[in-house]
Amino acid sequence: MRASCVSEESTLSRSRSRAAASRLDRLNTAPADAAEAALRACCGSRRWARLIASHRPYPDLEALLAAGDEASYDLTPADLDEALADESVVGHELPPADSLRALAAHTALQAAHDAYERRFGHVFVICLDGLRPEERLDRLLTGIRDRLGNEWERERDNTAEELRRIARGRLVRLTGNRSDSPEVPGFRIA
Repeated sequence: MRASCVSEESTLSRSRSRAAASRLDRLNTAPADAAEAALRACCGSRRWARLIASHRPYPDLEALLAAGDEASYDLTPADLDEALADESVVGHELPPADSLRALAAHTALQAAHDAYERRFGHVFVICLDGLRPEERLDRLLTGIRDRLGNEWERERDNTAEELRRIARGRLVRLTGNRSDSPEVPGFRIA
């Protein structure tokens, strides 16, 4: 019985690896404009997407993530502004404001976002990958409160690092075996 479970897990693992490789292959072989559009769903900087698309093919996810990190570290101030402008349409999935306490937290978060944008001139971004939905609101409130006190240069560095982490997670989802991969016209992952 145990050998059967191990064999089934091994088969499932190989199947997932093939599916992920297939999605990476699709990114590797997609026309440049379709690849760039899919990559822009990971980071809104056109230059970032162009850099990653121009270095295809990637042998594996680790190589793609390394390229994404390198492109993130090379973002110019204009690239960062472009990526941040794109992030303004992306929200965080939060628990519903179905109680007075949750409604108060949502109101506090909106006020904190407004204060952050007035202080730094761009949206607040934070990577919430790996957190359970019920942990996200607290992490957002804590993060924004902590970072509101930063000097402009330090916060710009923090923002760039959070965008890099967000892009990494999106690259994993783009090439992974998950249903929440970005949908981009002309580039079907499924």
